[in-house]
Amino acid sequence: MRVLVIGAGGVGDAAARIAAERRFFDAWVVADRDPARAERTVAAVTARHPGEDRFSAASVDASDEAAVEALVRETGATHVLNAVDPRFVTSVFAGALAAGADYLDMAMSLSRPHPEQPYARVGVKLGDEQFARAGEWESAGRLALVGIGVEPGLSDVFARYAADHLFSEIDELGVRDGANLVVRDEDGTEVFAPGFSMWTTIEECLNPPVVWEADRAGEPDGGWSTLPPFAEPEVFDFPEGIGPVECVHVEHEEVLLMPRWVDARRVTFKYGLGEEMISVLRTLHTLGLDRTEPVDVGGVRVSPRDVVAAVLPDPLTIGPRMEGRTCAGLWVTGTGTDGAPRRTYLYHVVDNADSMRDYDSQCVVWQTALNPVVALELLATGTWAGTGVLGPEAFDAVPFLDLLAAPKPEGYGSPWGLEDR
Repeated sequence: MRVLVIGAGGVGDAAARIAAERRFFDAWVVADRDPARAERTVAAVTARHPGEDRFSAASVDASDEAAVEALVRETGATHVLNAVDPRFVTSVFAGALAAGADYLDMAMSLSRPHPEQPYARVGVKLGDEQFARAGEWESAGRLALVGIGVEPGLSDVFARYAADHLFSEIDELGVRDGANLVVRDEDGTEVFAPGFSMWTTIEECLNPPVVWEADRAGEPDGGWSTLPPFAEPEVFDFPEGIGPVECVHVEHEEVLLMPRWVDARRVTFKYGLGEEMISVLRTLHTLGLDRTEPVDVGGVRVSPRDVVAAVLPDPLTIGPRMEGRTCAGLWVTGTGTDGAPRRTYLYHVVDNADSMRDYDSQCVVWQTALNPVVALELLATGTWAGTGVLGPEAFDAVPFLDLLAAPKPEGYGSPWGLEDR
């Protein structure tokens, strides 16, 4: 296996650091529009692993399908891991297919709200542009494994596991994400510094969130509908010391993926944003700073959202000033395999102190990057295999969860948890 990672931001950087401990691949190329970023990642990996020669750096414009195709061919990549913002999904996705490589991503092609009823009906859904090309991937005998980060990704693996091993009937698959993370400045004062791409955070939090309900599957939108941003707040109690966090509906890929492969009466995604983040997002929207269309500023055309992302701290750099834990998980309700009512939370917690100590990578991006590396290893060994455009739910969850949790060097040494409540 020869892997080409496009994007050397926080997640692309963390993926390389994780992969360096594994032996399932022959080459790992890190490519970025800024070659210095890719070179920095490769230098960090080789510094931590003297003698490691499988890693190299390259330059590519992720928005240019032809450039992506050319780099895949030049590097001989068998698998392309997309680690850039979702606005570049379609070009990287298409470039990988044109070059005859398999493809993985952690976020899917962007949605577009319904033009007349954005808070009731779906328009173009997350991933629609990718699923529309599923036949081409099948005909080519190639696999596009979409949504294989942590959320989407590990949460979808949990859905498959719950359906196969824990429940006979599922009422709700409810992704619930929360954290108690704090970032401080040099003086120890808490500051606003999102742990993930602010561009992506704005996209998913201010778009109309999507829910899926089986009872509405016969309607024109096929069971999917939308709500206003930050709808239906609830306090969810997260494990391992994080505690209660208020969560709200957010647009996310799991709601578009899980119903395709897992039977459930309802699928939702709620995120523990916190009062400060919600206030910031509302203000950005009020001021029009969430817009992606360029505006003229003194003769220069700039995207307001790009400016917001540029002035905030790079998520790649905030790890040393971050403390706390992040939790990704799936709240499942329904009937257990024994016929009794069951309510179970499957989850994965990462402490920033641990990811910084072991990988020099902050916990939010590290947790996201971990899962595509695990998936790549399963694909390399043939444990997972398929063609077309598939989500994580289409594969057996047990090998993934076993490899994730098994102690090093056999596995990745990152246990997951399960709580019946």
